Amino acid sequence: MIVLIGAGHIENTLAAESRGKSFSGNIEFRAEVKDMKALVYLGPGRKLLEQRPIPELAASGDAIIRITKTTICGTDLHILKGDVPTCLPGRILGHEGVGVVEKAGAGVTAFRPGDHVLVSCISARAKCEYCRKGMYSHCTSGGWILGNSIDGTQAEYVRIPHADTSLYGIPEGVDEEALVMLSDILPTGFECGVLNGKVKPGDVVAIVGSGPIGLASLLTAQFYAPSQIIMIDLDDNRLEVAALLGASSTVNGRDGKAAEKVLAMTGGRGVDCAIEAVGIPASFELCEEIVAPGGSIANIGVHGAKVDLHLERLWSQNITITTRLVDTVTTPMLLRTVQSGKIDPKKLITHRFKLAQILDAYDTFARAAETRALKVIIEM
Repeated sequence: MIVLIGAGHIENTLAAESRGKSFSGNIEFRAEVKDMKALVYLGPGRKLLEQRPIPELAASGDAIIRITKTTICGTDLHILKGDVPTCLPGRILGHEGVGVVEKAGAGVTAFRPGDHVLVSCISARAKCEYCRKGMYSHCTSGGWILGNSIDGTQAEYVRIPHADTSLYGIPEGVDEEALVMLSDILPTGFECGVLNGKVKPGDVVAIVGSGPIGLASLLTAQFYAPSQIIMIDLDDNRLEVAALLGASSTVNGRDGKAAEKVLAMTGGRGVDCAIEAVGIPASFELCEEIVAPGGSIANIGVHGAKVDLHLERLWSQNITITTRLVDTVTTPMLLRTVQSGKIDPKKLITHRFKLAQILDAYDTFARAAETRALKVIIEM
Protein backbone atom coordinates (compact mmCIF):
# COMPACT_ATOMS: atom_id res chain seq x y z
CA MET A 1 0.00 0.00 0.00
CA ILE A 2 1.19 3.55 -0.76
CA VAL A 3 0.10 6.22 1.73
CA LEU A 4 -0.11 9.70 0.23
CA ILE A 5 -0.17 12.69 2.57
CA GLY A 6 -0.98 16.03 0.93
CA ALA A 7 -1.27 17.15 -2.69
CA GLY A 8 2.48 17.38 -3.28
CA HIS A 9 2.80 13.61 -2.87
CA ILE A 10 0.00 13.04 -5.38
CA GLU A 11 1.74 15.27 -7.92
CA ASN A 12 5.03 13.38 -7.45
CA THR A 13 3.25 10.05 -7.95
CA LEU A 14 1.52 11.25 -11.11
CA ALA A 15 4.83 12.55 -12.41
CA ALA A 16 6.37 9.13 -11.83
CA GLU A 17 3.50 7.53 -13.75
CA SER A 18 4.05 9.91 -16.65
CA ARG A 19 7.70 8.80 -16.86
CA GLY A 20 6.57 5.24 -17.40
CA LYS A 21 7.05 4.05 -13.83
CA SER A 22 4.28 2.05 -12.27
CA PHE A 23 3.27 0.53 -8.98
CA SER A 24 0.76 -2.07 -7.89
CA GLY A 25 -1.47 -2.17 -4.82
CA ASN A 26 -3.88 0.18 -3.13
CA ILE A 27 -3.44 3.90 -2.64
CA GLU A 28 -4.63 5.42 0.61
CA PHE A 29 -5.00 9.19 0.91
CA ARG A 30 -4.54 10.49 4.44
CA ALA A 31 -5.14 14.17 5.14
CA GLU A 32 -2.41 15.94 7.09
CA VAL A 33 -3.36 16.22 10.77
CA LYS A 34 -3.88 19.86 11.72
CA ASP A 35 -5.69 19.61 15.04
CA MET A 36 -4.70 18.35 18.46
CA LYS A 37 -6.27 17.77 21.86
CA ALA A 38 -5.50 20.34 24.57
CA LEU A 39 -6.65 21.21 28.09
CA VAL A 40 -8.02 24.76 27.95
CA TYR A 41 -8.62 27.18 30.83
CA LEU A 42 -12.06 28.77 30.45
CA GLY A 43 -12.04 31.00 33.53
CA PRO A 44 -11.99 30.45 37.30
CA GLY A 45 -13.14 26.93 38.11
CA ARG A 46 -13.62 25.98 34.44
CA LYS A 47 -11.52 23.88 32.08
CA LEU A 48 -12.18 21.59 29.11
CA LEU A 49 -10.34 19.18 26.83
CA GLU A 50 -10.77 20.71 23.38
CA GLN A 51 -9.61 20.35 19.78
CA ARG A 52 -7.14 23.09 18.93
CA PRO A 53 -4.95 23.78 15.87
CA ILE A 54 -1.43 22.37 16.09
CA PRO A 55 0.87 25.35 16.76
CA GLU A 56 3.15 26.68 14.04
CA LEU A 57 6.59 28.24 14.22
CA ALA A 58 6.22 31.96 14.93
CA ALA A 59 9.91 32.97 15.10
CA SER A 60 13.19 31.53 13.89
CA GLY A 61 14.15 30.51 17.42
CA ASP A 62 10.98 28.50 18.00
CA ALA A 63 10.56 24.74 18.10
CA ILE A 64 7.39 22.68 17.94
CA ILE A 65 7.48 19.82 20.44
CA ARG A 66 5.31 16.72 20.28
CA ILE A 67 4.61 16.17 23.96
CA THR A 68 4.90 12.58 25.17
CA LYS A 69 4.42 13.12 28.92
CA THR A 70 3.26 16.07 30.98
CA THR A 71 1.93 16.68 34.47
CA ILE A 72 -0.20 19.02 36.58
CA CYS A 73 1.33 21.60 38.91
CA GLY A 74 -0.09 23.25 42.00
CA THR A 75 0.24 26.49 40.06
CA ASP A 76 -2.33 25.17 37.57
CA LEU A 77 -4.73 24.84 40.50
CA HIS A 78 -3.94 28.42 41.51
CA ILE A 79 -4.80 29.52 37.94
CA LEU A 80 -8.12 27.68 38.19
CA LYS A 81 -8.83 29.50 41.47
CA GLY A 82 -8.30 32.84 39.68
CA ASP A 83 -5.07 33.60 41.56
CA VAL A 84 -3.00 34.24 38.39
CA PRO A 85 -4.55 37.18 36.51
CA THR A 86 -1.99 37.01 33.67
CA CYS A 87 -3.53 33.71 32.55
CA LEU A 88 -6.63 34.55 30.54
CA PRO A 89 -9.53 32.33 29.51
CA GLY A 90 -8.78 30.39 26.34
CA ARG A 91 -5.22 29.54 27.37
CA ILE A 92 -3.89 25.97 27.07
CA LEU A 93 -2.54 25.11 30.52
CA GLY A 94 0.68 23.36 31.55
CA HIS A 95 4.36 24.26 31.81
CA GLU A 96 6.03 20.88 32.34
CA GLY A 97 6.79 17.92 30.13
CA VAL A 98 9.05 15.92 27.88
CA GLY A 99 8.68 15.27 24.20
CA VAL A 100 10.19 15.06 20.74
CA VAL A 101 11.17 17.94 18.47
CA GLU A 102 8.72 17.98 15.57
CA LYS A 103 9.92 21.17 13.87
CA ALA A 104 12.75 23.62 14.55
CA GLY A 105 13.04 27.17 13.30
CA ALA A 106 15.94 28.28 11.12
CA GLY A 107 17.59 29.96 14.11
CA VAL A 108 17.60 26.84 16.30
CA THR A 109 21.09 25.32 16.39
CA ALA A 110 21.06 23.01 19.43
CA PHE A 111 18.15 20.77 18.45
CA ARG A 112 16.72 19.13 15.36
CA PRO A 113 13.59 17.12 14.56
CA GLY A 114 13.57 13.77 16.33
CA ASP A 115 15.53 14.91 19.39
CA HIS A 116 14.06 13.94 22.76
CA VAL A 117 13.90 16.99 25.00
CA LEU A 118 12.94 18.22 28.46
CA VAL A 119 10.75 21.32 28.38
CA SER A 120 11.73 23.92 30.97
CA CYS A 121 8.91 25.74 32.74
CA ILE A 122 10.91 28.92 32.10
CA SER A 123 11.50 30.23 28.58
CA ALA A 124 14.52 32.50 28.21
CA ARG A 125 16.36 34.17 25.34
CA ALA A 126 19.45 34.49 27.59
CA LYS A 127 20.38 37.97 26.29
CA CYS A 128 18.44 40.55 28.30
CA GLU A 129 19.63 42.31 31.46
CA TYR A 130 17.81 39.87 33.75
CA CYS A 131 19.00 36.78 31.92
CA ARG A 132 22.60 37.99 32.16
CA LYS A 133 22.11 38.09 35.95
CA GLY A 134 20.85 34.49 35.89
CA MET A 135 17.25 35.64 36.47
CA TYR A 136 15.75 33.76 33.53
CA SER A 137 12.33 33.88 35.19
CA HIS A 138 12.30 37.61 34.43
CA CYS A 139 13.46 37.37 30.81
CA THR A 140 11.93 40.33 28.99
CA SER A 141 10.77 38.09 26.15
CA GLY A 142 10.16 34.94 28.17
CA GLY A 143 10.03 33.88 31.81
CA TRP A 144 7.09 31.84 33.04
CA ILE A 145 4.96 32.22 29.94
CA LEU A 146 4.06 28.59 29.13
CA GLY A 147 0.53 27.87 30.24
CA ASN A 148 0.31 31.46 31.47
CA SER A 149 0.60 34.07 28.73
CA ILE A 150 1.18 31.60 25.86
CA ASP A 151 -0.24 28.13 25.30
CA GLY A 152 1.29 25.39 27.39
CA THR A 153 2.19 21.73 27.52
CA GLN A 154 -1.06 19.99 28.49
CA ALA A 155 -1.59 19.29 24.81
CA GLU A 156 -0.31 16.99 22.12
CA TYR A 157 1.96 19.75 20.73
CA VAL A 158 3.44 22.97 22.09
CA ARG A 159 5.43 25.85 20.62
CA ILE A 160 8.58 26.62 22.62
CA PRO A 161 10.13 30.07 22.10
CA HIS A 162 13.91 30.49 22.44
CA ALA A 163 14.26 26.74 22.00
CA ASP A 164 18.06 26.66 22.25
CA THR A 165 17.94 27.99 25.81
CA SER A 166 14.52 26.71 26.91
CA LEU A 167 14.93 23.00 26.14
CA TYR A 168 17.36 20.38 27.44
CA GLY A 169 18.45 17.33 25.50
CA ILE A 170 17.56 14.05 27.20
CA PRO A 171 20.54 11.70 27.55
CA GLU A 172 20.01 8.23 26.18
CA GLY A 173 18.79 5.72 28.75
CA VAL A 174 17.42 8.24 31.26
CA ASP A 175 13.87 7.59 32.46
CA GLU A 176 11.84 10.32 30.77
CA GLU A 177 8.99 9.97 33.26
CA ALA A 178 11.37 10.94 36.06
CA LEU A 179 12.60 13.90 34.04
CA VAL A 180 9.13 15.45 33.94
CA MET A 181 9.88 16.36 37.57
CA LEU A 182 12.83 18.46 36.31
CA SER A 183 10.63 20.78 34.25
CA ASP A 184 9.58 22.65 37.37
CA ILE A 185 9.26 21.10 40.83
CA LEU A 186 12.81 19.89 41.39
CA PRO A 187 14.55 23.15 40.37
CA THR A 188 11.81 25.14 42.11
CA GLY A 189 12.23 23.31 45.41
CA PHE A 190 16.01 23.55 45.13
CA GLU A 191 16.42 27.15 43.96
CA CYS A 192 13.52 28.90 45.70
CA GLY A 193 13.73 26.83 48.86
CA VAL A 194 17.15 25.31 49.52
CA LEU A 195 19.42 27.84 47.78
CA ASN A 196 17.43 30.92 48.77
CA GLY A 197 17.21 29.53 52.32
CA LYS A 198 21.01 29.19 52.40
CA VAL A 199 20.85 25.66 53.82
CA LYS A 200 24.23 24.63 55.24
CA PRO A 201 25.73 21.52 56.84
CA GLY A 202 24.39 21.13 60.36
CA ASP A 203 21.40 23.45 59.88
CA VAL A 204 17.95 22.72 61.23
CA VAL A 205 15.47 23.04 58.36
CA ALA A 206 11.67 23.06 58.51
CA ILE A 207 9.63 22.65 55.33
CA VAL A 208 6.03 23.76 55.67
CA GLY A 209 4.05 21.74 53.16
CA SER A 210 4.75 18.15 52.17
CA GLY A 211 3.26 18.36 48.71
CA PRO A 212 5.37 17.84 45.57
CA ILE A 213 7.26 21.14 45.94
CA GLY A 214 7.96 20.60 49.64
CA LEU A 215 9.14 17.06 48.92
CA ALA A 216 11.37 18.35 46.12
CA SER A 217 12.90 20.73 48.67
CA LEU A 218 13.37 17.79 51.03
CA LEU A 219 15.19 15.73 48.38
CA THR A 220 17.53 18.56 47.41
CA ALA A 221 18.14 19.94 50.93
CA GLN A 222 19.94 16.69 51.64
CA PHE A 223 22.71 17.76 49.24
CA TYR A 224 23.91 20.04 52.09
CA ALA A 225 23.72 17.62 55.04
CA PRO A 226 21.51 19.58 57.45
CA SER A 227 21.32 18.04 60.92
CA GLN A 228 17.52 17.97 60.91
CA ILE A 229 14.79 18.32 58.30
CA ILE A 230 11.36 18.74 59.88
CA MET A 231 8.41 18.29 57.52
CA ILE A 232 5.10 19.94 58.47
CA ASP A 233 1.73 19.17 56.90
CA LEU A 234 -1.90 18.38 57.72
CA ASP A 235 -1.87 15.07 55.80
CA ASP A 236 -0.40 12.00 57.50
CA ASN A 237 0.03 10.22 54.16
CA ARG A 238 2.26 12.98 52.84
CA LEU A 239 4.23 13.00 56.06
CA GLU A 240 4.76 9.26 55.73
CA VAL A 241 6.16 9.83 52.23
CA ALA A 242 8.39 12.59 53.61
CA ALA A 243 9.81 10.20 56.20
CA LEU A 244 10.58 7.66 53.47
CA LEU A 245 12.35 10.36 51.44
CA GLY A 246 14.66 11.42 54.27
CA ALA A 247 12.83 13.68 56.73
CA SER A 248 14.27 13.33 60.22
CA SER A 249 11.00 14.41 61.89
CA THR A 250 7.41 15.08 60.85
CA VAL A 251 4.75 17.29 62.41
CA ASN A 252 1.04 17.16 61.71
CA GLY A 253 -0.26 20.66 62.33
CA ARG A 254 -3.95 19.83 62.22
CA ASP A 255 -4.28 20.60 65.95
CA GLY A 256 -2.90 24.11 65.48
CA LYS A 257 0.19 23.36 67.58
CA ALA A 258 2.81 22.96 64.84
CA ALA A 259 4.89 25.93 66.00
CA GLU A 260 4.82 24.71 69.57
CA LYS A 261 5.98 21.23 68.48
CA VAL A 262 8.82 22.56 66.32
CA LEU A 263 10.08 24.84 69.09
CA ALA A 264 10.02 21.88 71.48
CA MET A 265 12.06 19.81 69.01
CA THR A 266 14.68 22.56 68.78
CA GLY A 267 14.97 23.38 72.47
CA GLY A 268 13.02 26.60 72.00
CA ARG A 269 15.55 27.91 69.49
CA GLY A 270 13.64 27.53 66.24
CA VAL A 271 14.97 26.60 62.80
CA ASP A 272 17.79 28.02 60.71
CA CYS A 273 15.72 27.81 57.56
CA ALA A 274 11.93 27.72 57.21
CA ILE A 275 10.79 26.88 53.68
CA GLU A 276 7.21 27.87 52.85
CA ALA A 277 5.85 25.45 50.22
CA VAL A 278 2.09 25.94 50.36
CA GLY A 279 1.15 29.49 49.42
CA ILE A 280 -1.47 30.44 52.02
CA PRO A 281 -1.27 33.00 54.88
CA ALA A 282 -1.27 30.38 57.66
CA SER A 283 1.76 28.55 56.27
CA PHE A 284 3.82 31.72 55.88
CA GLU A 285 2.90 32.92 59.35
CA LEU A 286 3.95 29.53 60.74
CA CYS A 287 7.39 30.12 59.21
CA GLU A 288 7.52 33.47 61.02
CA GLU A 289 6.78 31.72 64.32
CA ILE A 290 9.45 29.04 64.03
CA VAL A 291 12.42 30.83 62.42
CA ALA A 292 15.40 31.27 64.75
CA PRO A 293 17.31 34.54 65.18
CA GLY A 294 19.62 34.92 62.18
CA GLY A 295 17.57 32.41 60.21
CA SER A 296 15.91 32.54 56.80
CA ILE A 297 12.35 32.23 55.53
CA ALA A 298 12.41 31.04 51.92
CA ASN A 299 9.02 31.46 50.28
CA ILE A 300 8.15 29.13 47.41
CA GLY A 301 4.34 29.13 47.56
CA VAL A 302 2.18 31.00 45.04
CA HIS A 303 0.16 33.41 47.19
CA GLY A 304 -3.24 34.60 46.08
CA ALA A 305 -4.01 36.58 49.25
CA LYS A 306 -2.13 39.02 51.44
CA VAL A 307 -0.02 37.72 54.31
CA ASP A 308 0.73 39.54 57.56
CA LEU A 309 4.40 40.23 58.23
CA HIS A 310 4.83 40.36 62.02
CA LEU A 311 7.59 42.93 62.28
CA GLU A 312 6.49 43.67 65.82
CA ARG A 313 8.20 40.37 66.67
CA LEU A 314 10.77 40.02 63.88
CA TRP A 315 12.28 43.50 63.51
CA SER A 316 15.18 42.66 65.82
CA GLN A 317 15.71 39.02 64.87
CA ASN A 318 18.20 39.42 62.00
CA ILE A 319 16.14 37.18 59.76
CA THR A 320 16.15 37.08 55.97
CA ILE A 321 12.98 36.64 53.92
CA THR A 322 13.36 35.62 50.28
CA THR A 323 10.94 35.28 47.41
CA ARG A 324 11.70 33.88 43.99
CA LEU A 325 10.27 32.51 40.80
CA VAL A 326 12.38 29.56 39.69
CA ASP A 327 15.09 30.49 37.18
CA THR A 328 15.99 26.87 36.23
CA VAL A 329 19.70 27.73 36.36
CA THR A 330 20.29 24.46 38.21
CA THR A 331 18.46 22.21 35.74
CA PRO A 332 21.64 20.90 34.04
CA MET A 333 23.14 19.98 37.43
CA LEU A 334 19.92 18.33 38.56
CA LEU A 335 19.72 16.43 35.28
CA ARG A 336 23.17 14.98 35.89
CA THR A 337 22.23 14.17 39.49
CA VAL A 338 19.17 12.24 38.37
CA GLN A 339 21.13 10.55 35.57
CA SER A 340 23.70 9.33 38.10
CA GLY A 341 20.99 7.95 40.41
CA LYS A 342 21.87 10.26 43.33
CA ILE A 343 18.22 11.27 43.63
CA ASP A 344 15.11 9.66 42.18
CA PRO A 345 12.28 12.15 41.59
CA LYS A 346 10.16 9.35 40.12
CA LYS A 347 9.28 8.50 43.72
CA LEU A 348 7.03 11.57 43.66
CA ILE A 349 4.79 10.07 40.94
CA THR A 350 1.67 8.40 42.31
CA HIS A 351 -0.87 8.33 39.46
CA ARG A 352 -0.81 7.94 35.68
CA PHE A 353 -3.43 8.96 33.11
CA LYS A 354 -3.87 9.31 29.37
CA LEU A 355 -4.57 12.76 27.91
CA ALA A 356 -8.20 11.76 27.31
CA GLN A 357 -8.47 11.32 31.10
CA ILE A 358 -6.94 14.68 32.01
CA LEU A 359 -10.11 15.96 33.71
CA ASP A 360 -9.98 12.88 35.95
CA ALA A 361 -6.28 13.63 36.54
CA TYR A 362 -7.14 17.16 37.70
CA ASP A 363 -9.84 15.84 40.01
CA THR A 364 -7.41 13.31 41.49
CA PHE A 365 -4.68 15.92 41.94
CA ALA A 366 -7.04 18.49 43.47
CA ARG A 367 -8.35 15.95 46.02
CA ALA A 368 -4.89 14.84 47.12
CA ALA A 369 -5.89 14.31 50.75
CA GLU A 370 -8.42 11.69 49.63
CA THR A 371 -6.58 10.21 46.65
CA ARG A 372 -3.05 10.35 48.13
CA ALA A 373 -1.86 12.01 44.93
CA LEU A 374 1.51 13.69 44.68
CA LYS A 375 2.52 14.08 41.05
CA VAL A 376 0.38 12.69 38.25
CA ILE A 377 1.77 11.77 34.85
CA ILE A 378 -0.32 12.40 31.75
CA GLU A 379 0.78 10.42 28.73
CA MET A 380 -0.22 11.23 25.17
